[in-house]
Amino acid sequence: MPVMGTAKFQRFFRVAAGLHVDRNDLKRYTDFIDDKIYDVILIGKASAKANLRDVIEPWDLPITKGLQESIDRFEKLDEEIELQPLLDQLAAQPSLDVALSERTEQRLPLIAGGLSVALARTFVTVQPDRKNPGTAEWNVTLDIFHQLL
Repeated sequence: MPVMGTAKFQRFFRVAAGLHVDRNDLKRYTDFIDDKIYDVILIGKASAKANLRDVIEPWDLPITKGLQESIDRFEKLDEEIELQPLLDQLAAQPSLDVALSERTEQRLPLIAGGLSVALARTFVTVQPDRKNPGTAEWNVTLDIFHQLL
């Protein structure tokens, strides 16, 4: 990830949850976004196929109320931090032998942003006094997401 991208993501975590992250954390973060976007599209694919469609539409994606609220928070934060171009790269469509509608493709960076807000806020929930999440906090937080998404 370019240095400018690293600085913006560090700023994002500070603004979103008062956290200080470093380059190692950002590698974990990138892997997390890749995994969760893949999972969201995988479930969307199953929904589209169940409805006899070959194209995934936004309503096929498993967006919960909580994730939608995090997407809304991200959109407000993004006006200040301008992460959208970086999330466009992170949320690139994984190859799953399925087509995404244009609206679905446009939604993926917002979903990545919502997942980012939810991730940052979950660190604070797991360890409220910790400002620099360590390996243990990352493991617990990522485990929570893997169980729920």
